[in-house]
Amino acid sequence: MSAPSSRPQDRGARWSALLGLLAENGRLSVGEVVEALGVSEATVRRDFTDLAAQQLVTRTHGGIVASAVAYDLPARYKQAGTDTAKDRIAAYAADLAVEGSVVGFNGGTTTSAVARRLAARADLASSSRRPAITVVTNALNIATEMVLRPFVRCVSLGGVARTESYELSGPLAAMVLGELWLDTVFLGVDAVSGSAGAMCHHEGEAGINALMVERAQRVVVVASGAKLGRRAFARICPPSRIDLVVTDTSAPEDAVADLRSAGVTVEVV
Repeated sequence: MSAPSSRPQDRGARWSALLGLLAENGRLSVGEVVEALGVSEATVRRDFTDLAAQQLVTRTHGGIVASAVAYDLPARYKQAGTDTAKDRIAAYAADLAVEGSVVGFNGGTTTSAVARRLAARADLASSSRRPAITVVTNALNIATEMVLRPFVRCVSLGGVARTESYELSGPLAAMVLGELWLDTVFLGVDAVSGSAGAMCHHEGEAGINALMVERAQRVVVVASGAKLGRRAFARICPPSRIDLVVTDTSAPEDAVADLRSAGVTVEVV
């Protein structure tokens, strides 16, 4: 087992790293987690107990095993410990969600990482409020993970699934979404710019994503730097509808400047 490049000490980050290791290996022992994360045996045993109480894992003698199919997702949706830029984006974005609010996610690897970070927030797991957070998504993989968390109310939109992104689209998804309001939508994109706004490659996904934007009070685009300043086939929304773009340090300076000139707040993490 390879150790992550960082050693997370706060509980939420540690849980996220631990669940990522579990996704890769299927089962973990106390000793393996001690070695990988650089924390004490007592801390690991407490984490195992707490995660089992949240129905995220199943305890075994001296370890844990994955308790549901959420940890048998395709590799591109599993946590990638080497992708530090995406992890930074996910960590920053997940902390934006307010306890008790309704948040939306479309499909994609970055939004999946944000959702996973959100589900690992210790303050939500320990909150007396039920649900502590409501997640509305058209992504099958995100819904599969969120439904395991007792503190999360998960609303999965209907529709036709695309194998490329696990996203549901079509009239059924639009019908359900048209009856809901979102406090914040975390939007994954194929391209975003200060002139054209948020875009993706598939017109069907653009349609349902645009409706998610319409139903949201706040729109947060999460995108790697390579997607800034580019264009894609179908527009999701204009830049005037984007409140915040969270990206990484690889983002071109001119693309960041164009977004800011268009009135969009950009956080580079």
